[in-house]
Amino acid sequence: MSDSDDINDEDFSSLEDSPLEAEDIAEDTDIVVAAGKDIAPDMPVYRLRLSYSNETFLAVFPGEPIRCGTMVMVPTRYGRDLAQITGPVRRNGARGQNDIAWIERVATKEDLEKAEQNRRLEDEALRICREKIDAHKLEMKLVSVHYLLEEPKILFFFTSESRVDFRELVKDLVGIFKIRIELRQIGVRDESRVIGGLGVCGRCYCCHAVSDKLKPVSIKMAKDQNLSLNSMKISGPCGRLLCCLAYEYLFYSEQRRLIPPEGTRITHENIQWRVQEINVVLGQVKLTAEEGRFLQVPAASFEKVEGRWQISEKPAAANE
Repeated sequence: MSDSDDINDEDFSSLEDSPLEAEDIAEDTDIVVAAGKDIAPDMPVYRLRLSYSNETFLAVFPGEPIRCGTMVMVPTRYGRDLAQITGPVRRNGARGQNDIAWIERVATKEDLEKAEQNRRLEDEALRICREKIDAHKLEMKLVSVHYLLEEPKILFFFTSESRVDFRELVKDLVGIFKIRIELRQIGVRDESRVIGGLGVCGRCYCCHAVSDKLKPVSIKMAKDQNLSLNSMKISGPCGRLLCCLAYEYLFYSEQRRLIPPEGTRITHENIQWRVQEINVVLGQVKLTAEEGRFLQVPAASFEKVEGRWQISEKPAAANE
């Protein structure tokens, strides 16, 4: 694919989240658990992570401070289960008490041993479920399986390009495991968040190691960052646009408000200049004029007066 400005957004429609996926990402990432108790202002708040889905949420504990890495028993939106303390956080006044879970207790040796036993059972459940999916010829990909520690329920996470009628599959699984079965359809970005891996930058996936809060990403973000419009360069292993485009977009959008956009004409020292190129990271703007003349101007040198851009300081470098 060529790096042309003539490429339409429709050419990248397959890289963006569908409206349904965007809705799922916006509403299904936070774990909301009603604590049902009053939280004292001085009570420490911790961020917890679910190892099987890589989701994080906030919780409090009235006892002694808990160290990072400690496994605790806590209610989640899937049921009562183990979660790992990733560290304390500052109180966020924007969150209500119903957005914060209440840690029941620190995990015991028996809890950890049972969790290890469940992990071995999960491998077998994964194999059986995949066989049943093939037998029913369902268009779905099983991603992971998890046994809840203190509730009789197995979670099956899967991806699919469309809605799947898995009622017969559930009947088969209930008949085999004799336990409550819950199938949850997730998006391809959620699959990367759950499984993890290395991105094109050589670091762990942002969705797995940086933040589990998946924000919708659009091709406009790539354009505003002057990135190459090449699907191989701006999409991640999940086949969607890179998460880092959304993380960095706010910086670019704020900086671009402080400098004239490409194509803007500016009069400086009685010469008509045109903004040719902007480098937001380096804070440099390239201006061109007739006969091959150009100026390299620091972004901080521009100001907007009465609706028109002008250079407030003498440019640091010039070539005529």
